[in-house]
Amino acid sequence: MKNRILVISFSVLLSVVSCVGVDKEQTKPNIIYVLADDMGYGDVSRLNPEGKIKTKNLDRMADSGMIFTDAHTSSSVCTPTRYGILTGRYSWRSKLKSSVLTGKSKALIPSSRTTVASMLSDQGYQTAFIGKWHLGWDWGLKNPDETRGEGWNKEDFENLDFTKPVTNNPNDLGFSYSYGLSGSLDMAPYVYVENGRVTALPDTITVNKGKYSWWREGPTASDFDHEDVTPNFFRRAKKYVFEKAKEGSPFFLYLALPSPHTPILPTEDWEGISGLNPYGDFVMMIDSYMGQLLESIKAAGIEENTLIIFTTDNGCSPAAGITALQDLEHYPSYRYRGHKADIYEGGHRVPFIVKWSGKIKRASINNQVVCTTDLMATLADITEYSLNDNEGEDSFSMLPLFKQNSADESTRKTIVHHSINGSFAIRKNEWKLIMAPGSGGWSFPNPIKDKELLETMPSIQLYNLETDPGETTNLYDQNPETITELKSLLIRYILEGRSTPGKIQQNDSIDFEWKQIDFINPEKYSNVVTIKDSH
Repeated sequence: MKNRILVISFSVLLSVVSCVGVDKEQTKPNIIYVLADDMGYGDVSRLNPEGKIKTKNLDRMADSGMIFTDAHTSSSVCTPTRYGILTGRYSWRSKLKSSVLTGKSKALIPSSRTTVASMLSDQGYQTAFIGKWHLGWDWGLKNPDETRGEGWNKEDFENLDFTKPVTNNPNDLGFSYSYGLSGSLDMAPYVYVENGRVTALPDTITVNKGKYSWWREGPTASDFDHEDVTPNFFRRAKKYVFEKAKEGSPFFLYLALPSPHTPILPTEDWEGISGLNPYGDFVMMIDSYMGQLLESIKAAGIEENTLIIFTTDNGCSPAAGITALQDLEHYPSYRYRGHKADIYEGGHRVPFIVKWSGKIKRASINNQVVCTTDLMATLADITEYSLNDNEGEDSFSMLPLFKQNSADESTRKTIVHHSINGSFAIRKNEWKLIMAPGSGGWSFPNPIKDKELLETMPSIQLYNLETDPGETTNLYDQNPETITELKSLLIRYILEGRSTPGKIQQNDSIDFEWKQIDFINPEKYSNVVTIKDSH
């Protein structure tokens, strides 16, 4: 309790301190993008009024801005979603066709590709990344000719030389400042990297096998405390806000939280607060820190000229104890089917809250479909940057939605979904076509555990989300025209290298065979045809 009183006191202090304020000549807005990790649509109480987790600060943010009810990540798992956020491009166009990277993986985004950060940097923005990267970077090696495992076991890190600079890091992709860890908080190595340099060398091997608090065994630095990682990132984010407010030039802060992903580690003063389980406590702790960040922005005098976005990278994970939460009548996916990793709505429909004082009408509720890939086009629109044909190929501007709360000809009409095993779905209006027989992820029917069952099921799924948001009734045999239309759109989007208007682009060249999609005859629902990668 004592710690909480100190936190509140600091927040109050910030609100009354007269900071320098924003430069009156600054016309471009500051931008803060906060990405939570493995937090479900139903974990925000404004979206799930019957939920048992109360997120009063995110609710207040929604009340002073706009909340989207039909927002989606570009994938139902972490790495591909983060790729899409920073590039405005679906990650399955890259070499990553399924699953995620590890803390040891090499860089996924080449320095030649435009990112949100490089686009803004070229326009005079100070750009910062703080948090969980999980897009790969290149560690220094003791022996460049030696190969080890991918990063799932402690032995895989023995050839890493932590005294050497990390290359192909966030600074090489447009961030003028970067501080964070390479993968998820349960993925070694457990070290902070600041502007390409490890802040402290690993001097021990740690592991935790708690039910909720587990992390994989691996090298750990002396300045790395798992429980303090989320608070540390928020402290640094608040410090960055005050420093940049003093300078008076526009900034972009990408605050990528490692939470409430495993290890689920609410600090001592938050344990038991939710009355549910550690996950519920952790979500409420994050909500409290978001409140502090919002107060810091206000205290820094830049609230009126700062665009703030809060969202998550995919749905809630089973590691949160979903069954236990549901037994207590809290549903992390709300009324939607599935969870993290799935092609179903619970895998990729996420909270999405936008606050921009004076620009967005207070307490707006937007029901238009949007995607996390839309950040690039939105910020390009706001800063009056014209995207080239090879930039933001799957990004649509949300600015018209911010301004008038309704779609126009330039806003998104369709969206492509992707699951952990590489299954595709496409959505247009109320219709969602899934090009797989099951979840494509971890829930039932599981493509691995329930393989024999799936072989007896229809090879595609079609749902009307307007009448059936829980995806309970497969209408695959009743709407052949809709299936043909959606399948044709999906084929076109894949082969043309983009889903936005513009010149045809190439998907990244790969040196392995990739079955892009099973195109099933819409009349017979059989005869699987595979389009090979054209590179």
